[in-house]
Amino acid sequence: MAKKAVTTVKTAKGDNRVVRYFKEVRAELAKVVWPTRRNTLNLTGIVLGVTAVMSILMGLLDWLFAKLFALIVG
Repeated sequence: MAKKAVTTVKTAKGDNRVVRYFKEVRAELAKVVWPTRRNTLNLTGIVLGVTAVMSILMGLLDWLFAKLFALIVG
């Protein structure tokens, strides 16, 4: 049976895993390309518009099927 390799992580003096984790998180967040305010507002408007249109279409379909079901049943 093959031996498993044991890896150890050496840290600087007084630097534990939690501190290193948050340092790495901060470094990664610095690399993020954040959208501009205008871009964010445009995309938010698109999402709200599509949501409103789809809600209206689903409501109309629900109303139509309810009327058709009422004609069939009763």
